Amino acid sequence: MTTAATDAARIEGLLPSQTPLQLIDPQGRPTAGHGALPPPEALRRLYRDMVVGRRFDTQATALTKQGRLAVYPSSRGQEACEVGAALAMREQDWLFPTYRDSVAIVSRSVDPIEVLCLLRGEWHCGYDPYEHRVAPQCTPLATNTLHAVGLAHAARLKGEDTIAVVLLGDGASSEGDTHEALNFAGVWNAPVVFLVQNNGYAISVPLAKQTAAPSLAYKGIGYGVRSVLIDGNDPAVVYASVREAVEGAAAGGGPTLIEAITYRMEAHTNADDASRYRADAEVQRWLARDPLTRLETYLREHDLLDDERAAAVQAEAEEFAASVRERMNQDDELDPAELFEHVYARPTAQLVAQRQELLAELGNQEDA
Repeated sequence: MTTAATDAARIEGLLPSQTPLQLIDPQGRPTAGHGALPPPEALRRLYRDMVVGRRFDTQATALTKQGRLAVYPSSRGQEACEVGAALAMREQDWLFPTYRDSVAIVSRSVDPIEVLCLLRGEWHCGYDPYEHRVAPQCTPLATNTLHAVGLAHAARLKGEDTIAVVLLGDGASSEGDTHEALNFAGVWNAPVVFLVQNNGYAISVPLAKQTAAPSLAYKGIGYGVRSVLIDGNDPAVVYASVREAVEGAAAGGGPTLIEAITYRMEAHTNADDASRYRADAEVQRWLARDPLTRLETYLREHDLLDDERAAAVQAEAEEFAASVRERMNQDDELDPAELFEHVYARPTAQLVAQRQELLAELGNQEDA
């Protein structure tokens, strides 16, 4: 093969499909020609975690309304992306989530109360990242993309079989950090998977006002990163695509950018009024593409789920939500002096002085 032909083949391998790939269509029917479906046990696990994840999400939203959480960004409607990505990862891989990815973190078996610490206004990260291989939730858009590439590159230099999977939204794809991360991932051939959950809006800014690109997946091509466009409301294709990208990176195939077309059913957070920038008719159209309904329909049609099993999963989800509710309704005894812990390995003179000033002020309040 000539050099020109080799280059053409390489470029062709980077290009995403013109339409989003599917394995299960919105009516719950298998779609021919886009690859094999995940095994039945994987599909059943996807269903279980999506049911539990959605119930966790609605419970967290309710806790916010009750004042138990300072804020909560719902991911209802994006469960296929959240759970599909988390379950497609291997135990030794690292997840780099955003503030909206609590369901994905719970699917990595992190204690839900520890997950909600950030949104409750306690510790910035309530869980041990090294124990769970889950980085702290990223609140500033796109900073986690650079962290993921750095960890993945370092792991490869050390000879470790570790892949980084980083979650981001369409808004984060417009940030400079994402482009820098894609560039370095391509240059270093880093074992990292970028999953862009394109839910249509960066808070209130629609996709059309963010980019003129035909697809966010094309943003990887300029950096030599293989790019894939998928239906983000199809749990099967999310799982299969992330799994394929993880296995390819582990084999030395380098990074992959996956754009998953999905939708955020709820407002950006409880502080947002989504009716100001999108019509109810738009939301209703996407409700008909519900990822959980899609997977349940497929499982029932193929005798992989019946009423008894569905009821058992729902009961498990209710028990999970009840536990979260009960534990979140307990008032923790907080130590204000913890504000100064873990800022520096060796506290500066200013921090020491500030800590002493705070303790003195608290002491005066108690004496009064």
